[in-house]
Amino acid sequence: MTKYQKQTRILVAVDCIVFGFDGQKLKILLIKRGFEPERNKWSLMGGFVEPGESADNAAIRILKKLTGLEGVYLEQFHTFSGAERDPIERTLSIAYFALIDINQYEKQISEEYHPEWFPLNKMPDLIFDHNEMVTMAKEKLRYKAALHPILFELLPAKFTLPLLQSLFEDVYETSFDKRNFSRKILSTGLLLKQKDKDKGSSKKGAFYYKLDKKHYQKNFHKFLHFIPNPNGFI
Repeated sequence: MTKYQKQTRILVAVDCIVFGFDGQKLKILLIKRGFEPERNKWSLMGGFVEPGESADNAAIRILKKLTGLEGVYLEQFHTFSGAERDPIERTLSIAYFALIDINQYEKQISEEYHPEWFPLNKMPDLIFDHNEMVTMAKEKLRYKAALHPILFELLPAKFTLPLLQSLFEDVYETSFDKRNFSRKILSTGLLLKQKDKDKGSSKKGAFYYKLDKKHYQKNFHKFLHFIPNPNGFI
């Protein structure tokens, strides 16, 4: 016997939710679908898993093909399996989210498929169940960021405390007192202060910092102090 008998064919696809931070807002990268159904409507980066290919490799391939992006943080977070999610044929979609610093990868993004960045609060309506995918990806990002340093994937290698605060506030849709945020983040001992400053925003300037990755694994729980009700995100 070379195949399972009396089983129904089901296609497997991957969809990538690409989050980027431009220094002010958390954004999402979208493209217009190039074929029917829903041609020319906004979509996530997606495609089918090929024979002999893992879902992870398919996600890497599709992301590079549609956007030009490679070598970015990419994490699988859920499989969407609704029987009616694709009107053409029964298709499962394995969803991933990617995190990038927009300014770092701006030149890498290919224009062939015309990808565009949108602030999350101004995102257009998407095809199929892609809106649901984005909502779940945001929840997973918030939950994961409470436990691991993944938000730093959205930042340059060195950053200021105001920039870090702006990122956390936008991701969690809340605000932090500037002094308390700085005091708490520095009390963790997880950031390495640099000698140079960013003087673009004020005459006095703000010191740059880097994440101390060696100490982070040991003290990751300290970041929970910054997260409003992290257990509320699943």
